[in-house]
Amino acid sequence: MGFIAGRRASRIVMAASAYALAATLSLGAAHAQDKQFVMKISAPTIHATPDTYGNILAAAIEKDSGSRIKVEVYPASQLGSIPRQIEGTQFGAIQMSVLPPEFFVGIDERFEIMAAPGLVHDMAQGQRLAADATVQKLILGLGANKGLRGLGLFMAEQNEVIARTPIRHLADFKGKKLRIFASDFQSVALERLGGTPVAMTLGDVLPAIQQGAIDGAYAGVQVFTGMHFFDAAKAVTLVDQPAIFLVAEANAKWLDSLPADLREIVVRDAAAQAVAINPQAVEIEQQAHKGWTEHGGEFIKLPADEQAKFLDILSSVGDDVAQKKPAVRAAYQTVKQAAQRLQ
Repeated sequence: MGFIAGRRASRIVMAASAYALAATLSLGAAHAQDKQFVMKISAPTIHATPDTYGNILAAAIEKDSGSRIKVEVYPASQLGSIPRQIEGTQFGAIQMSVLPPEFFVGIDERFEIMAAPGLVHDMAQGQRLAADATVQKLILGLGANKGLRGLGLFMAEQNEVIARTPIRHLADFKGKKLRIFASDFQSVALERLGGTPVAMTLGDVLPAIQQGAIDGAYAGVQVFTGMHFFDAAKAVTLVDQPAIFLVAEANAKWLDSLPADLREIVVRDAAAQAVAINPQAVEIEQQAHKGWTEHGGEFIKLPADEQAKFLDILSSVGDDVAQKKPAVRAAYQTVKQAAQRLQ
């Protein structure tokens, strides 16, 4: 009897332990469902396409996740300069950054190919190029071995040139020290125009113009208006080259740490909003042009023959730069062929 009673007691203990384990696992799963994750999105601009994308993506993710992901958007380089934003995203202090891909050139030099002049001639073509499956597979996969996961690619606007002394003719580029993005495609292009390229993060550009450290800068009208560049210079020359694309890069480790359903929401919403932003980007661009003139700014276009010469000078830059870089060459040809197909 004592042996039988002992076995019964043992079975009772085992059953109780199994129940407790099941309850613990169930409670753990419930806690995982209840846990709120924080997602910081960083952008260098304000009232422009990068931070606007961050805002609409934040709204979509919070809605679709039932607020299990709390998204905080930090525009105007609030989380540091562009290099610091990239480092923060790569190592996990920031969960996503929305930046022109060429700024990631230190991670993989192929990121700069979207900045090649002559790829894109207008917004519609640029939006088609950014949506191309071949281009997306290439660009969004570049940071995979460096802690990044590309989730969205889209076009912001065209590059224009702001200058303290207006650039009204092609010859006016000569001797000008102009800020460029971190891309050999841009530096070689400006050198061929007779200017001096200065790679600089966006947050430093306005004070550099105000202080006379540089003569002007390449950027978009959204940036010039949204960040009050009209306080430093009034003249913007509309050269429309090269196009400014944006890539939404997420921290891979953070993304993989999410429950599967939340990870799927982030990936899906990031891709969806990269398409949904397109008409809004056009509207932002139009409003930026309007705002520039309302604040006393001037738009300049080169004479037609000089604009044609400008484009001719830049036409070989992409091939020439890519030929010198084996890793870049094939990637550039992939994007160039897609751009030609999507004209």
